[in-house]
Amino acid sequence: MRSWQVERRKRTRHLIELGGLVVKAGIVDLTGDDRAMIYGALIWMADRLRSDQGEHAREVWTVKGKQAFDVDGGGSAP
Repeated sequence: MRSWQVERRKRTRHLIELGGLVVKAGIVDLTGDDRAMIYGALIWMADRLRSDQGEHAREVWTVKGKQAFDVDGGGSAP
C-alpha cells in the first residue's frame, strides 16, 4: 500500500472517531442533526479555547470528558 493511502486511511479513521464523539455526546439528537448549529457550537468552543479563559475551559472539559469515558466504559480517552 502506498504511503498516501496509509495516511488517507489514518485521516479517515480519525475523522470517523471524532464524528463518533459528536454522536456519543448526544449532540446530533439534541440539535436535530442541524449541521449549522453543530458547526456554530464548535466555533464557539474554539473561540472559548482561544480566549483568556481557554486554560480553564480545557481543564473543565478534560475532567468532564474523562469522567464520561469512565462511566460509559466505551473506550478510553486518547
